[in-house]
Amino acid sequence: QVQLVESGGGFVQAGGSLRLSCAASGTIYSITTMAWYRQAPGKEREMVAGIAGGGVTKYADSVQGRFTISRDIVKKTVHLQMKNLEREDTAVYFCNMDIRGRPYWGQGIQVTVSS
Repeated sequence: QVQLVESGGGFVQAGGSLRLSCAASGTIYSITTMAWYRQAPGKEREMVAGIAGGGVTKYADSVQGRFTISRDIVKKTVHLQMKNLEREDTAVYFCNMDIRGRPYWGQGIQVTVSS
């Protein structure tokens, strides 16, 4: 049974920083991609940042230059460093990993940015 557990969320003032982490546990042979999504109230879930097997990263336009995704393949963890946070970044953030063609999701973690 594969489980993804996020940590590092919370409250921060606009302009501040937070670092999210996600650790995978269970029987995992290979992880193809790792990503972070978010969902704000009343909005659809959107991809924030992703990192593919070869290390190629992709970011949503709204976070480009402010967020950085990184991973540790051995530890099966993925991180999201968020800087210069804005009120619009307030959302529940979800970790996502594609493992052998199947998507797995974390339970989500709240990030709240106050002005």
